[in-house]
Amino acid sequence: MPHDARSDSPAENACDVLVIGGGPAGSTAATLLAKKGHRVTLLEKARHPRFHIGESLLPANLPLFDTLGVRDEIEAIGMEKWGAEFVSPWHEHPQSFEFADAWDKSMPRAYQVRRSEFDEILIRNAARSGASVIEGCRVRDVEFLPDDAGAVVRAEHDDGRSETWRCRFLVDASGRDTFLGSRFKAKQRNPRHNSAALYGHFRGAQRHTGKKAGHISIFWFEHGWFWFIPLADGTTSVGAVTWPTYLKSRNKPVRDFFFDLIAQCPALAARLQDAELVADVEATGNFSYTCDRSHGPGYLLLGDAYAFIDPVFSSGVMLAMNSAFVGADAVDACLRRPDQAATALRHFDRTMKHGPRAFSWFIYRVTNPTMRDLFMSPRNVFRVKEALLSVLAGDIFGNTPIWRSLWVFKVIYYVSSLVNLKRTIAAWKRRKMNIRYVDETEGAVSR
Repeated sequence: MPHDARSDSPAENACDVLVIGGGPAGSTAATLLAKKGHRVTLLEKARHPRFHIGESLLPANLPLFDTLGVRDEIEAIGMEKWGAEFVSPWHEHPQSFEFADAWDKSMPRAYQVRRSEFDEILIRNAARSGASVIEGCRVRDVEFLPDDAGAVVRAEHDDGRSETWRCRFLVDASGRDTFLGSRFKAKQRNPRHNSAALYGHFRGAQRHTGKKAGHISIFWFEHGWFWFIPLADGTTSVGAVTWPTYLKSRNKPVRDFFFDLIAQCPALAARLQDAELVADVEATGNFSYTCDRSHGPGYLLLGDAYAFIDPVFSSGVMLAMNSAFVGADAVDACLRRPDQAATALRHFDRTMKHGPRAFSWFIYRVTNPTMRDLFMSPRNVFRVKEALLSVLAGDIFGNTPIWRSLWVFKVIYYVSSLVNLKRTIAAWKRRKMNIRYVDETEGAVSR
C-alpha cells in the first residue's frame, strides 16, 4: 500500500478514513475506499441485521451492485420489481409503468428488499473488501485537528467502553442521525416540503400476479399517499405519508390511527382485508431536511446525512449509494492527489445537490391534482413519458438526454395548472397551510 495513503501516527487506533454509519452509503464508501488501498474503519451504532424502512430499490442501483460485486446476493433476497403502479380515487383505473419503457432500455428492473438483509450484505462486503467494521459502537464526539490534519473521533461501544480513533478524513454516513449536520447546526428543515409517515408490515396482502407481482403500488388518498411494497418472504411493507395538519389531529394510539388511514383508502383496504399486521406500527415525524453543506475541511456528508426529501419515488438508497461512489473518489483525491482535491469536491457537491433537486420538483407536486392527472393519463409527446420513467428509474446521473423532455413535461404541467386555475389555487393554499404547521407537528407522531 502506498505510503501516502497511510497515517504516520503510531497510535493503535489510526486509520486513513473513518466512516460513521453502516447503512448503504457508509458500507458502499467503506468498500470503495478499502479497495483503493486506504485503511478504513467503519463504526456502526447497531448490530446487523437490524430493521430499517426503505425497501424499494431503483434500476439505477443495479450497476452499483455490479461494481461492488454483490449483485448475486441482492438478487437472492430480492423481489423482482419491473415497474410501479399508481392508484387514485379520483381516476377510474390504476396506471402502471414499466421501467423497460424508459429512455434507456438497458435497466428494465429493480428489486424490493428487506433492508435488514440488504444492509447486512453491504456491510459484510465492506469487511470482505478490507474495511475494519465495528458494530455496536456509537460515535459520541469528534475533534477536527488544525491545519487539515484530520480528526480524532471518540465512540462508545454498547458494553460501555470508550475508544478513540485518529483519522485523516471523516465520512459522515450516519443517516437521519445527521451526526455532523446536527453538530454544526447545518441541518435545516426543508421549507418547501413537510410530511410524516406511519408504516407496518403485513402478511397475506393481496398481490398482483405474474410480472406485476413485485410492482410497488402508490395509493393517493385525501390526506396524502400510501406505499405498498411486496417482499420476497411473503410480507408486504405498507406506509402512509400524510399532511402534518391531519396527523396533528391524532387522538388515539398510532396503530389505530394507521388503520383509520387505511380505511380511508378503499383500494388499499381491499388488498389488506385478509392481511395480518406482523410488526408494530412505526412512525416518524417531519423527515424532509437538507444540510447547508456537503463537505468541509477533512470531512464530507453522504446520503441521508446530507439530505432527505420524501420516499415516494424510492430514491433514498440509490442516492445514498451514488453519493458514496462520488464521495469515495473525492476522498481519494483529497488524500492522494491534493492538487485535484478542490475539483473533486466541487464535483461531489454538484452531484449531492443534483440528486435531490432532480426528484424534488416532482415530489413537491405529487399530491397536486394536476400532477395526478398527468401521472394517470401519461402521454409520450416529445418523449416526456420516457423521460419521466427515467427519473423513476433513477437514471439522472449519466448521459441519458432526458432533460429537454422533462422541461416539456414541466411546461405541460404549468399550462394544465392554469387551465384549472381554481383547483390549482386551492391546492397551493392547502400546501402552504401545511408547511406553516411544521413547528407545531414536531412531536405529533410520538407514541
